Amino acid sequence: MLAKRSLPRVSWKFWVKPWHQVDLLLFCLPIALTIFGGIMIRSTELNQGLTDWWWHWLMGGIGLIIALFIARSRYENLIHLHWITYGITNFSLIAVMVVGQSAKGAQRWINIAGIAVQPSEFAKLGLIITLAALLHKRTASNLDNVFRALAITAVPWGLVFLQPDLATSLVFGSIVLGMLYWANAHPGWLILLISPIIAGILFSISWPLSEQPIVLFNQLSLTALGLIWSATMGLVGFLTLPRKQNVIGGIGAIALNLLGGELGIFAWNHVLKEYQKNRLTVFMNPEHDPLNAGYHLIQSRIAIGAGEWWGWGLFKGPMTQLNFVPEQHTDFIFSAVGEEFGFIGCLVVLVIFCFICQRLLHVAQTAKDNFGSLVAAGVLSMIVFQMIVNIGMTVGLAPVAGIPLPWMSYGRSAMLTNFIALGLVESVANFRQRQKY
Repeated sequence: MLAKRSLPRVSWKFWVKPWHQVDLLLFCLPIALTIFGGIMIRSTELNQGLTDWWWHWLMGGIGLIIALFIARSRYENLIHLHWITYGITNFSLIAVMVVGQSAKGAQRWINIAGIAVQPSEFAKLGLIITLAALLHKRTASNLDNVFRALAITAVPWGLVFLQPDLATSLVFGSIVLGMLYWANAHPGWLILLISPIIAGILFSISWPLSEQPIVLFNQLSLTALGLIWSATMGLVGFLTLPRKQNVIGGIGAIALNLLGGELGIFAWNHVLKEYQKNRLTVFMNPEHDPLNAGYHLIQSRIAIGAGEWWGWGLFKGPMTQLNFVPEQHTDFIFSAVGEEFGFIGCLVVLVIFCFICQRLLHVAQTAKDNFGSLVAAGVLSMIVFQMIVNIGMTVGLAPVAGIPLPWMSYGRSAMLTNFIALGLVESVANFRQRQKY
């Protein structure tokens, strides 16, 4: 009789080997935020019978599966596909302007199989991949490569801005600045890039401070500050630009800032509508318009302050349960954390985000090539900017920009984008050179 053959035993290492060098903490922390975010969304909708919390977890699960698949795929292949990625990115942004759905004054969504998809969210990833492919050989240590990267960014940025989606266009700006810095661009050049925007703000915006007990600035002093800023940028241009261009560059920096100021005044007086102006400036004094533009900020600050140290407890926050904070399940989810888990709960969330950013930075520093390092740096720039702006607006330190909190705010396209970005970074970590001990 023939002896029975036993099937070979498959070791658990066989199953984990494809992900043997992934950053486990970088996977676990976003998963924890996704689970906690679903719980908080459930709390904001407890008395409304909505199921956004379930969709939040479902999209998080789908995103995690995609991230695991990407993590075991070689990220280097994207270098050869970056122009295809760039073309698809721009095509999707054009398509949403032609056949997209409009909501809240913007045309940002395409209906696919009954699900609203926001191409501008996925365009962030397209921009990161394209810039990483361009800068991995030609670094930003000279101005030609910097302008080349800016020209590539200008097309998707302009398409997003025209939707109009100012919040996402700001995220694009943070991505390109962060990646240029990581690609060895001089910090002074990056300051010069954003300086005309700051000049435009200083020269044009009339801050709603007139009802404050002490007026820190008036329009005259802001104009003087704008002139000082322009002169300072001239000095920065003179000191940081190449020698043959420093004099012309310094004069040009002053001229660009003064032009930025004039354009800011024109946009403020003739382009922006009154509600848009209020939305940009009301965070300085929400009580200036408490029933309209300042309502979100006032309610959010009350909810966070009511939580004190330890909060009211899950499903017990009065502001959250009575729906006093508009859009609390999306842009203002952090206010629910503050009310129901207090200062300690907010601190824990911030610490988790800090650990995520630290792990992203570690992957960027230990990547085996410039392309992988730049991909990780781009994702880091995206996450950091969205976190700072979202939390800043909920506590009244930034304008209400409509930027979601990564992995916690409800948003199906945003959730998939964040997990795909996580998968890309994990692929960089997974295929870096094996560390020797």
